[in-house]
Amino acid sequence: MFSQDLRAHLDKGKKLPLPDGILINGRGSGAAFNVEQGKTYRLRISNVGLQNSLNFRIQNHKMKLVEVEGTHTLQTTYSSLDVHVGQSYSVLVTADQPARDYYIVVSSRFTSTVLTTTGILHYSNSAGPVSGPIPGGPTVQIDWSLNQARSIRSNLTASGPRPNPQGSYHYGLINTTKTIRLSSSAGQVNGKQRYAINSVSFIPADTPLKLADYFKIGGVFRIGSISDNPTGGGIYQDTAVMGADYRAFIEIVFQNDEDIIQSYHLNGYQFWVVGMDGGQWTSASRNQYNLRDAVARVTVQVYPKSWSAIYIALDNVGMWNLRSESWARQYLGQQFYLRVYTASTSLRDEYPIPKNARLCGKFNVALLIYARSVYKWNLKLTPARGLILFY
Repeated sequence: MFSQDLRAHLDKGKKLPLPDGILINGRGSGAAFNVEQGKTYRLRISNVGLQNSLNFRIQNHKMKLVEVEGTHTLQTTYSSLDVHVGQSYSVLVTADQPARDYYIVVSSRFTSTVLTTTGILHYSNSAGPVSGPIPGGPTVQIDWSLNQARSIRSNLTASGPRPNPQGSYHYGLINTTKTIRLSSSAGQVNGKQRYAINSVSFIPADTPLKLADYFKIGGVFRIGSISDNPTGGGIYQDTAVMGADYRAFIEIVFQNDEDIIQSYHLNGYQFWVVGMDGGQWTSASRNQYNLRDAVARVTVQVYPKSWSAIYIALDNVGMWNLRSESWARQYLGQQFYLRVYTASTSLRDEYPIPKNARLCGKFNVALLIYARSVYKWNLKLTPARGLILFY
């Protein structure tokens, strides 16, 4: 019901208001975490909100960062940590303070009104409740957050064996084969609020794109329906699909000319965040890239009036969604699909669609015949549900 109400609000052309508050594990206040004095605990911090960056801190305690979305990091100590939409961090916290209760504080970042909620870090031998003012944190300071993001780096001596990490396989020694520049925008289309990437505001097709691609069904999407560079034109709607070659090693630059912070996620991949800074990205910006120990993650933030750059090895065939992690922006068009293609039909490159997949959309008799003859699938076309598989 909650999601339906939000969609209805956006479908009327309205923007989402500031949230009512921030929750810690589903609670607006009173979330408590018990610790024993002298022990060290790993906290997994995730921002699963709809649109706002958050700052996390614990009264009188330091946090040692050890992991970011699956990547072991240099164990840098922070007093507070910015966590942007869709991002996750692991920190080590040692219960090394006098035995009492301490505030856990989460507050919004880059918002005109700062939302704050608190939890409790409770020592098992606590001598008293929380006391003193709630510890303050950064609010709208961009440089502070940007410098913290740059300080997060991969720990090159941690983790298990991997393919020649410091040799020819190292991301900083591979020449990129293509640069994709992506710029966000907001505007009105037919009197309603829409968001776009490179001027294209995504609209879903009547057939899942992966099914249409796999079964070669025409009329569903068009490769190249979104440019790989900003066009500077007005917003228009399309089922945006960008083509890319399997095993290519590419650079993607996210340009944010708006005055809000943004977050982007790419399904199916980890990527190296090699650089970020204010202003406009140019080819000279590569001179400041971190080509040694950049962190690999699945979501990257782009600060207001700034850019972020990532490197990706396209080693995963398929139709992959690249989207804003701001839920309203993603719902209203700030997303597209990256089609990583190879002509090979080897199972080494891509597994076939599962036999129990539910098919729908532009499937017709020809497809039924094709699937029955090639895959020996038992298919039935039903009016209510479309194409159903039985085996």
